Amino acid sequence: MKLYSIETGYFKLDGGAMFGVVPKSIWNKLNPSDANNMCNWAMRCLLVETGDRLILIDNGMGEKQDDKFFSHYFLNGDDSLHKSLAKAGFSAADITDVFLTHLHFDHCGGSVKWNADRTGYELAFPNATFWSNEEHWNTATQPNAREKASFLKENILPIKESGRLKFLKDREELLPGFKSFFVYGHTEAMMLPVIQWNGNTVVYCADLIPSAGHIPVPYVMAYDMNPLITLEEKSKFLKEAVNGNYILFFEHDLVTECCSLQMTERGVRVKETMKVSDL
Repeated sequence: MKLYSIETGYFKLDGGAMFGVVPKSIWNKLNPSDANNMCNWAMRCLLVETGDRLILIDNGMGEKQDDKFFSHYFLNGDDSLHKSLAKAGFSAADITDVFLTHLHFDHCGGSVKWNADRTGYELAFPNATFWSNEEHWNTATQPNAREKASFLKENILPIKESGRLKFLKDREELLPGFKSFFVYGHTEAMMLPVIQWNGNTVVYCADLIPSAGHIPVPYVMAYDMNPLITLEEKSKFLKEAVNGNYILFFEHDLVTECCSLQMTERGVRVKETMKVSDL
């Protein structure tokens, strides 16, 4: 098995929304904001090569939205999904599986692209099976008013229409050494991959812990649908991660790709930072 970090570019979100009740005087030291209170964030995906399978975990925002949409999120940087895949030696046609932690636009937008004459949509990964779960799919296709803006039909429905959508159950193995568990604080049944690799347990944290700056338990996003559930899920997971010497992989951290953890007087904190290429 081999792991590759896939950078798909950066985007900006309101710093206060990203850190919830944490004061700006604290979070601004972790991720400094611009004059509009916006902080830059990564959209970092993970590529897993094992046997004859090439599994892409999440795929960024995509490129099919209009200029008005992108103006809200200030897409920036030189990286893109397909440039990063090419850098790793692969193309979209090589991907056998697309694992979607959840269906918010910054995690699944790259799944679907315009067709050649821009009259409709087609899958960006023509040979891939797309993995979600029934609970989350139902939430994404019948969203509540607060979350509706994050679930864009053009990112989601073409996957089902293609016939390539499959559902996983909680703790079910996608393949040996690759399983996931569900969490419910950020959104309904978000799936977090757990990968056994080179003697390490690597956990793709998605939006349970979007950056190393979100490791302290009270640092919960205002975007979370059920923040008190997030508190419980984070606390339980972080204790497990310390005891199991897990490596955390961050999707949105601008600087830190991965880290190990340690217990301190202030609670669980970063021990060492690293890249998957260092493991």
